[in-house]
Amino acid sequence: MRERLEYAPVWFLANVLRWTPRLLARALCIGLALLIYRLHPRLRRVGLRNLELAFPGMSSQEKNGILHGVFVSMGRQLAEFCLFPRYTRENLSQVAIYEGFQNYNEAAERGKGVIFLTAHLGGWEISSFVQSLIGHPLNIVVRPLDNSYLDRMVDLYRSMHGNHTFSKQDFARGLLSSLRAGDTVGILMDTNMTPPQGEFVDFFGVPACTATGIARVALHTDAAVVPGFGVWDQSLGKYKICFDPAVPLVRTGDTAADIITNTALFTKVIESYVARYPEQWLWVHRRWKTRPPGEPSLYE
Repeated sequence: MRERLEYAPVWFLANVLRWTPRLLARALCIGLALLIYRLHPRLRRVGLRNLELAFPGMSSQEKNGILHGVFVSMGRQLAEFCLFPRYTRENLSQVAIYEGFQNYNEAAERGKGVIFLTAHLGGWEISSFVQSLIGHPLNIVVRPLDNSYLDRMVDLYRSMHGNHTFSKQDFARGLLSSLRAGDTVGILMDTNMTPPQGEFVDFFGVPACTATGIARVALHTDAAVVPGFGVWDQSLGKYKICFDPAVPLVRTGDTAADIITNTALFTKVIESYVARYPEQWLWVHRRWKTRPPGEPSLYE
């Protein structure tokens, strides 16, 4: 019963926004996100601390401006997520365009599967939705939401046009079976991990415990690792889904070392996008929570 009560406001919001004019829906969701920004001091503290770690010379005014932008970005994505049922191939250009789509095509034509290297940046939900809508569905690695009713609703929207989700608990099996079939898998690789699932590599010059699964699987299957990010383009007033060329894998014959080296390479790709679009990355996540043995916490 409690789960149903917690789910009810979200269900109501999603269904109201579904029939709301797009610009109004966006304004309402951005307003809601900024309200959370004002009322949630812990999120602000984490965000400011992360920005201090990544950009030690940045002024307080700049950090607060970026953090404000993060919540605007999240509100914008929430609005588009609620509008998913309204989008078709014919009106898709209202929400997103592609840049570098040939990089995805070239990787897919190898026939060994594609791993989308991506992060909680801009419109990560929009990117996977658009791919499925144009006929290139993904297998998406997700963490199930705590509220089972909300989880089912979100999964329904994500899989509306053929995307398939599998949980992190089924990471290895789901990933390997998908790539062996030549499919595409989307993985958000920018969250804090703990050993043995993660190894420490630099992220903005600070050691961050980072998932090594992509590197392990890519080295094992020879799948192409293609950076793919859905960033908001203010001048266009829509998302731009950017695909970079596949990242060349480092293979020295020392598997353990190669896993860490490639994980560091992938992390550098994410860092480059976050540095370009800092107001669109999820700074409120405690990315540097796990510390190397003997090091103190970087958070209060």
